[in-house]
Amino acid sequence: LTVLNAGRRYLKADDLSGKVFVTSGLGGMSGAQAKAAVIAGCVGIIAEVDEAALLKRHKQGWLMEISNNLDHCIARLREARKNKIALSLGYHGNVVDLWERLVYELDTTGELLVDLGSDQTSCHNPFNGGYYPVQLGFEEAKQLLSTNPGKFRTLVQESLKRHVAAINKLADKGMFFWDYGNAFLLEAQRAGADVEKKGANKTEFRYPSYVQHIMG
Repeated sequence: LTVLNAGRRYLKADDLSGKVFVTSGLGGMSGAQAKAAVIAGCVGIIAEVDEAALLKRHKQGWLMEISNNLDHCIARLREARKNKIALSLGYHGNVVDLWERLVYELDTTGELLVDLGSDQTSCHNPFNGGYYPVQLGFEEAKQLLSTNPGKFRTLVQESLKRHVAAINKLADKGMFFWDYGNAFLLEAQRAGADVEKKGANKTEFRYPSYVQHIMG
């Protein structure tokens, strides 16, 4: 319902075939995102750093395909988008790399390859494994978290700034992003990312929350 209503409200589209939804997180509640994309009929690309979560969702049938190769992900995205095929593709990697690759595609080809975007990393707990920084691999990041949590925190905040910078570039070209109630925008703001709504008070963000704007 969230994905369908986002399409209705922001894309003015009841039919999401050929539309692309990019997000992250396949553990816990966020695991439903892959299934939601296919039910809504769109192309869903969901990034996840933990291979165990990816394999679990794939085994359950909630995730149609898995890839750790961004070139392959972009090729499959283009193919499914062109042919209006419903697809859920799990990218085994950091979502910041995925967002930055989409910016690169926009910059080099002029193509905006994503229509809808969100995030379901556990940003309510960003410094204790809820969000993994793009600068490190998953195992390396886990090791740093246990040996130097202060450094881990700094890398998470740097990663959040890159995360938002990529989303902002795509949103400026027409991609619609929303907060999925996971404190992503709040933690990004605390990290110094550009998420404040221009001309509004500091508690308002440039992107809407799914509770008030989509489900409401």
